[in-house]
Amino acid sequence: MKLKLLSVLVAASAATNAFAADADAEQRTWEVTSELGAIVTSGNTETTTLKGGIKVQHNLEHWNNEYKLDGIYKEDEVEDANGDKNKQRTNEKYSISAQGNYKLNEDHSHLFIYGSHVSDYFGAYRSESVISAGYGLRLLNEKTMWLSAEVGPGYKYFEYPDDSTEIDDNGNSLAGEFEGEVIALGKLDYNWQISESARFTQLVAVEYGDTNTKTRSETALLAKINGSLQMKVAFNVTNNSDVADDKESTDTETSFTLVYSF
Repeated sequence: MKLKLLSVLVAASAATNAFAADADAEQRTWEVTSELGAIVTSGNTETTTLKGGIKVQHNLEHWNNEYKLDGIYKEDEVEDANGDKNKQRTNEKYSISAQGNYKLNEDHSHLFIYGSHVSDYFGAYRSESVISAGYGLRLLNEKTMWLSAEVGPGYKYFEYPDDSTEIDDNGNSLAGEFEGEVIALGKLDYNWQISESARFTQLVAVEYGDTNTKTRSETALLAKINGSLQMKVAFNVTNNSDVADDKESTDTETSFTLVYSF
């Protein structure tokens, strides 16, 4: 499979360009952002890293809807015990999410319903699906910056990796098993327009449950290259409070990508 899913993601990003332009001209309700980055090295060390994503915002009279699709794929050259070098997949993760925000009479407040699915071949959990609903509002609303918050209950259904060393209360292996639990979700989203050409963003999201508490953070700086194209530098952190002994509780990712908005 390798690059198949990510190739579809990149192709979809290009294909939506014309569609979004037409929609914006007629309705002025669609905002589409595509993101793409790639790192390929050769010589003493051979690596291939691809990262892509699409975000679509649909603004209606009573609803603001957001749809996201993201993916990352990485291959590294690894030397085995015999000294032979082979390329191995070292990271592969795909995520999809959708959120509908129903506008309330109060300024910058809404009710939301949210759903997401993550497929992670090297993470603490093989897959995770979340559905939730709740309330959101803007805590800070200045000319050059704003801070929004969301909170609500939800349900998570997740799968342990096939090689997981986790066991249940009876001592049975949880490798490849599915579990579900009620969770509480919270999110803070901060945006600061530093200048006409630079913007800083900070996102923190927490999923609290009895089995595991997952915390995600993205710190990013975007610099405008022209009217539609930006360069993005981002640092992502994902922490899981309860993982198998052979897994790290914290994953980090630093990325450099180009972002095209239309």
